[in-house]
Amino acid sequence: MIELENVSKNYGTNEVLKELSFTGKQGDFISIRGKSGVGKSTLLRIIGLLESPDKGEVKLFGKSTSKLNDEQKSSLRLHSTGFIFQFFNLIPSLTVLENIELPLALAGVKRIERKKRATELLNHFDVANLANRFPPTLSGGEKQRTAIIRALTNNPKIILADEPTSSLDGENSALLMELLSQINKERDTTIILTTTDLYEKLPTNRNYILKEGRLQDTNKP
Repeated sequence: MIELENVSKNYGTNEVLKELSFTGKQGDFISIRGKSGVGKSTLLRIIGLLESPDKGEVKLFGKSTSKLNDEQKSSLRLHSTGFIFQFFNLIPSLTVLENIELPLALAGVKRIERKKRATELLNHFDVANLANRFPPTLSGGEKQRTAIIRALTNNPKIILADEPTSSLDGENSALLMELLSQINKERDTTIILTTTDLYEKLPTNRNYILKEGRLQDTNKP
């Protein structure tokens, strides 16, 4: 589903990723750990086609993405990838329901249908009580759950979560991981999350550390 071959990325003289290779299969739940600034967010942005590598190849669903134009990349992101950001990226002037509907609106789904689908997701994850509230009135945990549900609206095959627990306390972090694990199992969705915590126990089946521009597989003995 995801294949990176010898991917490199530089910012000026800083080589963030160094000939990095990586594969992700359908249903994988993957953690990428590493200190702040080592390139975890850059790696997710490259997988999500928000940035291009300076060298190397990115393949999604078995096809090279190097020759896709911006419109084609945008369409692939919209219909195949869900993003969960560190600081939620909710629009404060929209209700929770409207925030969740937003990717559907961008995909051209009619208003009645997108409201129905967004409401079904809120009910499924038992947070329908949040539907008419605005982001500034939500707790950190409620904001992150809203952001996760928004990432699911277009039934993505891949979810990229950039340090999703960094703004949450221990209890809400645990709830978030339970939710991601539920999504992974119920939908067979490939999830890649990043974290700065090198030792946190996570419900992942594949685990890596990003260090000095390369991934170290911590599953191997």
